[in-house]
Amino acid sequence: MESIKSFMGWFFVTGDPMIYGADASIALASIGIVAVLTYFKKWKWLWEEWLTTVDHKKIGIMYIIAALLMLFRGGVDALMMRAQLTLPNLHFLDAEHYNQVFTTHGTIMIIFVAMPFIFGLMNIAVPLQIGARDVAFPFLNALSFWLFFFGAMLFNLSFVIGGSPDAGWSSYAPYAGAEMNPGVGQNYYLIGVQISGIGSLATGINFLVTILKMRAPGMTLFKMPLFTWSILITSVIVVFAFPAFTVALALMSIDRLFGAHFFTIAAGGSPMLWANLFWFWGHPEVYIVLLPVFGIFSEVIATFAHKTLFGYAVMVWSMVAISVLSFITWLHHFFTMGNTAPVNAFFSISTMLIAIPTGVKIFNWLFTLNKGRIQFTTPMLWALAFIPNFTIGGITGVMLAMAPADYQYHNSYFLVAHFHSTLIAGTVFGIFCGLHYWWPKMFGYLLDETKGKWAFWIFMISFNICFMPMYFLGLMGMTRRMYTYPAGLGWTPINVVMTIGAVGMGVGFIIMAYNIVWSAIHGKKDKTGDPWDGRTLEWATSSPAAEYNFAHIPEVSTRDAFEAMKEAERKGEADSKKPYAPIHMPSNTGIPVIMSAFMFVAGFGCVFEWYWMAIPGAIGVIACMIARSFVYDDHHFIPVEDIERTEAATGRLS
Repeated sequence: MESIKSFMGWFFVTGDPMIYGADASIALASIGIVAVLTYFKKWKWLWEEWLTTVDHKKIGIMYIIAALLMLFRGGVDALMMRAQLTLPNLHFLDAEHYNQVFTTHGTIMIIFVAMPFIFGLMNIAVPLQIGARDVAFPFLNALSFWLFFFGAMLFNLSFVIGGSPDAGWSSYAPYAGAEMNPGVGQNYYLIGVQISGIGSLATGINFLVTILKMRAPGMTLFKMPLFTWSILITSVIVVFAFPAFTVALALMSIDRLFGAHFFTIAAGGSPMLWANLFWFWGHPEVYIVLLPVFGIFSEVIATFAHKTLFGYAVMVWSMVAISVLSFITWLHHFFTMGNTAPVNAFFSISTMLIAIPTGVKIFNWLFTLNKGRIQFTTPMLWALAFIPNFTIGGITGVMLAMAPADYQYHNSYFLVAHFHSTLIAGTVFGIFCGLHYWWPKMFGYLLDETKGKWAFWIFMISFNICFMPMYFLGLMGMTRRMYTYPAGLGWTPINVVMTIGAVGMGVGFIIMAYNIVWSAIHGKKDKTGDPWDGRTLEWATSSPAAEYNFAHIPEVSTRDAFEAMKEAERKGEADSKKPYAPIHMPSNTGIPVIMSAFMFVAGFGCVFEWYWMAIPGAIGVIACMIARSFVYDDHHFIPVEDIERTEAATGRLS
């Protein structure tokens, strides 16, 4: 009995009321989900419609649901940190717990919120925008999602089992090594992020091939929508950047689990190897989560200004320039580490250069707005708010690009303010913009505009209340990673204001969540498939789109293809309807979710170094691969009668 008690005390995180609250919440939520599914007899529906689906639209919805849940978790972490720092000498969190909270906050927001949210939106929109019926590799797309999902679940399990990682989201060696960081927390980071990262790399490959090989007839590269262009370029960055991070995670895992010394100076390793590999991925990662939202803003601004996007070709080449420059800027994270002057000068200049193509995009959006018939919808408000707020973050980024100045700013709250100004005003504003814009295409009804605008104004104003004072706080000397501070430094009033802003952002998010629930019951139905008078092909289908997306693959002759089709129809020049033909579609399969579950088991075993669990889990993964190789009948045909019935029901006969 004593052995069992000792094991339970080591295995489960104990001693903190918040942990017990989390335990209770997880248990109650799990029981509630099981009870609802059982009571309404939805287990079969869940398996057949969602867990085994390879439909890119459903996979996109699952990505977004998971990202919203992770956003709630990451937001609670942020509020806990702000509560701790509101007043001097507080001990709401002790030093160790605070380290765990800011580590999980950063990791969750970047890897488990920003990326899956963008993957969700690109799953929803890209195949529709290029006139395709699915992605190039539907099975791989489903596997990518489930790897992300189980990787995220493994990482989040650390909160209640074993203990959370506490080495920061960048997990620098040697602090993240086994000697200085014993326990399983860092193992959760390495294994959970690795599993999720495999899915992210596969997604990049999948969408790169999809866009290059599956565009509608006539859609050349320079006739693609800007969002599709942004995803193409992002996919290239993913393919080149993620292997570096994958290698770094693998090397540190081998260090911790098997006693190697890739990052130990005394044994011939180098801690800077981790820093270089991490940031060689980490800085392009910033643009992995920014370039897609640049594409979202381009679509939304053109749609609601009712104009063709100004400077289309320049917008494309500016994104290409950003993607190239993103790979030669990573060393600006080391300006305080004693590099030589020529090295600092090169990376300082390369960092500043990124401001040029980014500035070009800002001016092109402004010129698109010029003399447009601007419609102030909720998506448009998010897009308009992005321009000034992100510009502030960009300007401060140029300040940080100057190596001598960065030596002063780097470890201060000035830097914290900068990257939140870019990642919230850029990525978060962008994903909220895209969520409202494509919501009717996902679900067939619109989110309520009044509630959406309330959420926007409260969130946007609160964002500025929270993060603009942070610049001044940094210049006053408050450093990053500080879990408490003494009175009398003059920091307290600013910290109080910042906490008020953080709470306001939470209120804005809650209103948005309420809007989603309210609109599901009372929302205005989208009966046309084109509620925004859109310009691109996703609006040429019903809302939500049928399994096959298009009864006939559209033929494209110009940019803004759907706008051109509507104009031809208004002039009476539309092509006559063609007869329907059976449509070839991939069949659902349970292998991706089962294989990812085995990966979770193997990962959990590695976290605790329980190889009796890890090895069977790995065998299960291999068995799923073998089973997949023997699946020959992995598709079906939708008969003409079903197509006619579906098209007649939507009122959008193609």
